[in-house]
Amino acid sequence: MTRKEIIDKLKPYFDIRELVCNHVYERFKDRAWMFLSTELLHTLLVLRTEIINLPMIVNTSTMKQRGLRCNMCPLVQSKTYAYLSPHVLGKGVDFTCTGKTAEEIRQLIRDNADKLPYKVRLEKNVSWVHIDCYDQGFKNKITEFAA
Repeated sequence: MTRKEIIDKLKPYFDIRELVCNHVYERFKDRAWMFLSTELLHTLLVLRTEIINLPMIVNTSTMKQRGLRCNMCPLVQSKTYAYLSPHVLGKGVDFTCTGKTAEEIRQLIRDNADKLPYKVRLEKNVSWVHIDCYDQGFKNKITEFAA
């Protein structure tokens, strides 16, 4: 599938405002798709349509830093070291799903790892699901980490 096909298939499920911070959206509008990696977009599509099959809540009117974060976002501005979070590189998102706990969603992802198009990392022991497409070179399709 091409990048354009992936984005076209994602659009019924996600508005770009849900995936990028408000600063990026205000400046780039619908062009902001360009900042999200193809690997992340493809992974989101598979999660939404083949693994979780539930709406995924990333950014909302009150939570604006769960997708792509820019240098204007408070979570990024406060860093005083080389900050290479997948969020600032368009390779990671945090989300929740109504009706399932974060651990239930993580288990669904683990149980369906073979469907994932790329290797991913999952953050463990948090009340949301963090998934990113950093490939640390490990054998397993899913690597879990604690922040």
